Amino acid sequence: MLTKAQLQKRISVASKHEPADLVIKNGTIVDVFNLEIILGDIAIADGVIVGIGSYEGHEVIDATSQYIVPAFIDGHVHIESSMVRPREFAKAVLPHGITTIITDPHEIANVAGGTGISFMLEDSENLPMDILFMLPSCVPATSFENSGAVLTATDLEPFFSHPRVLGLAEVMDYPAVKQREPSMMDKLYMTLQHTDKIDGHGAGLDDNAINIYRSVYISTDHECVTVEEAKERVRRGMYVMLRQGSGAKNLLDLLPAVHSGNSRRFLFCTDDKHLDELIREGSIDHSVRLAIQAGLDPFLAIQMASLNAAECFGLSTKGAVAPGYEADLLLLDSIQEIEIAKVLKAGRVVAKNGAAIYDESGVIEPPSRLTESVQLLPLSEEDLKIPIGSNKQARIIGVIPNQLVTKELTETVQTENGFFIPSIDNDQVKLVVIERHKKKGTIGLGVVKGLQLQAGAIASTIAHDSHNIIVAGTNDRDIVTAIRAVHQMNGGLVVVSKGNVIGSMSLPLAGLMSMKNYEDANDELSKLHEALHSVTQASENVFLTLSFLSLPVIPELKLTDGGLFHVGRFEHIGVAVNN
Repeated sequence: MLTKAQLQKRISVASKHEPADLVIKNGTIVDVFNLEIILGDIAIADGVIVGIGSYEGHEVIDATSQYIVPAFIDGHVHIESSMVRPREFAKAVLPHGITTIITDPHEIANVAGGTGISFMLEDSENLPMDILFMLPSCVPATSFENSGAVLTATDLEPFFSHPRVLGLAEVMDYPAVKQREPSMMDKLYMTLQHTDKIDGHGAGLDDNAINIYRSVYISTDHECVTVEEAKERVRRGMYVMLRQGSGAKNLLDLLPAVHSGNSRRFLFCTDDKHLDELIREGSIDHSVRLAIQAGLDPFLAIQMASLNAAECFGLSTKGAVAPGYEADLLLLDSIQEIEIAKVLKAGRVVAKNGAAIYDESGVIEPPSRLTESVQLLPLSEEDLKIPIGSNKQARIIGVIPNQLVTKELTETVQTENGFFIPSIDNDQVKLVVIERHKKKGTIGLGVVKGLQLQAGAIASTIAHDSHNIIVAGTNDRDIVTAIRAVHQMNGGLVVVSKGNVIGSMSLPLAGLMSMKNYEDANDELSKLHEALHSVTQASENVFLTLSFLSLPVIPELKLTDGGLFHVGRFEHIGVAVNN
């Protein structure tokens, strides 16, 4: 809360009656309002910019030959997908110029409900990064799978008292909205009593579906895959997020939709990005870089990464280098390459030369509800048989590289005694999803093409959005070995070959996140990928691809613990195609 003394100090510093806390001199300022450069000192008091002109300060930063731009904002990100807890996530992305994120903790909420949300809020306290929250709207994502929790409007409403909660996160259950399903109506109505911030999830939705979304104030979409989809959403008053994550990379496909007349309705997000790529490529800074390389004006790209994102979420004091705005700033050695020399949060240098530099406060211990989240009934190879008809035709999930959407394929498969047999030559392997929260014993079985597995099996407790165990394998023995391995380590990723675990990453925090610091977690992930490369020829991140094959809200075919799921029909279907 701003005090009268702070107001008086700001006026005194702005009018040059007293020195600023910090002055940044000799830099070239990017004005994101006019998309031009200005020159002048930047005066900062109590973490806020109070003037641009000629100032003196108790501390001075010399920004000669550098550009000064507002720090970047990630409009939609699931921290859990980085596989580290919030405080470690902050250390990884701050050097990349990200000082504010809008996060949706629906991954951990699908495992542990309100306990998971509370942990994410607590673990993100007292950091030099603003981690703002949208509350999960769909826990579970649909009624066609078993998650670890169910969150109603009554469960969610108390979280609106938290100052870092902004609104309702991606509404992905479109049928529930269209059909005015009571629990969804309760969530929408409850949210609108507190805020008008509601995120959308428009994967595969047509124009009329967007009309329905907009009628209940759903105002963003990060699921566009074509230019026309993006433009249609903007026509209907939505903000469109250009997503560049680990699994879904839509930025370059959508960038042609952006022009001078509509650019203020576009911003960037990562959605889901693994730790190794965050460290290697960056976050929103990578998106800005890609956009500039593709021909977008650098000032416009920076505006999208800062001011547009801030205005989308009503963050009126973020996103610009101007008086009255928070001193969340980047000093760039190159504006074309977005080479970040220093990152300032509230007027304090928190990262420079690629490393975070701040003192960390005490680390909280997660509750046992989060560290003992993998609960399974006994399993055998007999439980994994997929019956196929005499015509040997099967419905197959077809992977599309670097996309979350899949294809519905019908192909001839190999069988033995009437049951499906994986074929490495035909790139047809078995896919298994097993409920892991409450020992329900439900198992979904299917066939997937496109993972390019050459041997063994891979398993993960990261399986959007209910995060059951998902496994792909070339034989049942290795599949069972992989399932038992992730169970034994209370969640994680494993690679199995010839009956042996040859690579693993432990994720005991809800089966989603490591308890290690981000550097050690990244080392573990690197070794896992070495093992992965020995069993697959795929160039993309196969574990990330695997994790989305169970998401029953993105077309066309997916697999839940209830079986093969047709997203267009919103119903389970059989694997075997019978004449």
